[in-house]
Amino acid sequence: MELDEVTISRAIAESYIKEFLAATEVDVAIVGAGPAGMTAAYYLARGGTKTAVFERQLRPGGGMPGGGMLFNRIVAQEAGKTLLDEFEIRYEQYAPGYYTADALEAVSTICSRAIRAGAKIFNSISVEDVMIRDDDRITGLVLNWSAVSLAGMHVDPLAIKSQVVIDATGHSTEICRIIENKIGARLMTTTGGVVGEKSMWAERGEAEILDNTREVYPGLLVAGMAANAVFGSPRMGAVFGGMLLSGKRAAELALTMLKPER
Repeated sequence: MELDEVTISRAIAESYIKEFLAATEVDVAIVGAGPAGMTAAYYLARGGTKTAVFERQLRPGGGMPGGGMLFNRIVAQEAGKTLLDEFEIRYEQYAPGYYTADALEAVSTICSRAIRAGAKIFNSISVEDVMIRDDDRITGLVLNWSAVSLAGMHVDPLAIKSQVVIDATGHSTEICRIIENKIGARLMTTTGGVVGEKSMWAERGEAEILDNTREVYPGLLVAGMAANAVFGSPRMGAVFGGMLLSGKRAAELALTMLKPER
């Protein structure tokens, strides 16, 4: 069969637009396809929730593919190992309570499992603003191509609706920063704004990340490193078990926030 370039182009454009249009109104929108964001997407989609993830980079995974200083291995502790088992990611015990896994296997597996569960992941899309309505609740995201943002082009964005938003953007806490800049000190933190992450302390950062995974503004949850950065806890480095557990916790919280509106 002879290949037709126009048919190939139409197949790509039409199938993508179909999926993007379907994602203009979702139950949960996740910003950031790092380990926490993709884990949250997996559990939400598996629970039948219409979920879309928007990732600004070309590839998903956040900081996980680089492991520690480009040694593409990650470490998980006993609690985090349960999610490695859930995703069927292979690991080895390095020492009592320390397990190592291939960072690329972990990223690709979690991404695949999230998509197969029904979540949609859109890469190369940045969130440049949010929608907030009169009841002071986040109700959606304002999107643009990452390439447009990087080029500094004046191109108007598009918007999507979402009942719940999860900020899983890592150290930068992009969605919380947008809210902070737009409406001032209104976040549910000790300062009313993004407190900022403390210097590295893996034990404490891992211990606090689940408590920090919570609603920080009406309709907005924080997960992963964004949770620690928003509430002022330490960074953890290449220990990723807490990131996965935070993503699962964010999904559980999002489901409870959706129930009254279903």
